[in-house]
Amino acid sequence: MRKRHISISTIKITKKAKDYVNQVLKSNRLSYGPFTEKFEKQFAAINNRKYAMFVNSGTSGLQLALHALKESFNWHDGDEVLVPAITFVATTNVVIQNRLKPVFVDVEEDYYCINSQKIEAAITPKTKAIMPVHLFGQSADMNPILQIAKKYKLKVLEDSCETALVKYHNQPVGSLGDISVYSTYIAHIISTGVGGMATTNNHKLATTIKSLMFHGRDNIYLKIEDDDTESKKRLNSLIERRFQFIHIGYSYRNTEMEAAIGLAEIENKSAIIKRRRAVGQSLTKSLSDFSQFFQLPKVRSKAQHIYMLYPIVICDKRIKRDDFLLYLEVNGVETRLFFPLLSQPIYKKLFGNIESRYPVAKKLVARGFIIGSHPYINQKDINYLHNIIEKYLKKKKLH
Repeated sequence: MRKRHISISTIKITKKAKDYVNQVLKSNRLSYGPFTEKFEKQFAAINNRKYAMFVNSGTSGLQLALHALKESFNWHDGDEVLVPAITFVATTNVVIQNRLKPVFVDVEEDYYCINSQKIEAAITPKTKAIMPVHLFGQSADMNPILQIAKKYKLKVLEDSCETALVKYHNQPVGSLGDISVYSTYIAHIISTGVGGMATTNNHKLATTIKSLMFHGRDNIYLKIEDDDTESKKRLNSLIERRFQFIHIGYSYRNTEMEAAIGLAEIENKSAIIKRRRAVGQSLTKSLSDFSQFFQLPKVRSKAQHIYMLYPIVICDKRIKRDDFLLYLEVNGVETRLFFPLLSQPIYKKLFGNIESRYPVAKKLVARGFIIGSHPYINQKDINYLHNIIEKYLKKKKLH
């Protein structure tokens, strides 16, 4: 059996994306311009949002979103944000960086997102927001989360970094919270190489985010076209205010080149959705032969799965995870761990040994792993994966 390479992710730049990037280069305009503006407008539209802000990463978007919420609603240092006990470390890092306190909530055993039935027990008088994370290409269960948020007057910041173009109850994931943030990093569903998008329907929050991502600059001047005026009154105001800063902000803007690639991706969204779903479903069909050994991704009722990544949990305790992952890697299959969070050295230093308080998350981290399910995986790759897993199980006399 010839060895194949199955990567976690990859990207192929389309002809349209290359054409758009060349247009950017010919225009000599790399800062905020027409491609960024069009990308933001189209991204907002497909997610049922009024405003979208293209930033340099999903992490930056989350940090901006929390900062804007904290400032707009007068939160204090030490106020609490509920977060799932399994997520990429950036989700909770931004809470700490905003001088807020992450309060962890255990996750669902089947879908891996924050367990809505555990949320109310974690709420205190200092709780200000819930931060559900939509993982691996599928939504958290938003309806009960929104009901709890309404009951306790909490804000909802959706970490939608892994779920662009996904539907939940026939609505775009990320269209329901106060702010939603997406990643357009290379491994994600809509890719610009690096980048992210923050979306909202709240004008004040959008205005604050736009200022914060631009060093906290006065919103009278956020792009070159703001200079274009024949009004002496406005020009006088610009001279006075365009180098005026009203927030302690960041430099989190992105460039026209990334926006050009993103616009081409948006225009190809139907094919991206179709192919990712096909790859994920084919993986499940093939690997179902080993369902007594592995828990494969389940699809939530009235929801959609686009399989940004393909999570697998080892059910049979005779299979040692690290031994199995080494075997896959040696045979060309890239793997990742199942987002260990509370066991990270820095989190143990900050919060202590609290992992046992979240038994589902602890089990998933100990037994789970991730493989790729990107659009460029083909049926030969899937057959190869099936065969090497079968070979491993036979070698261990389990199959």
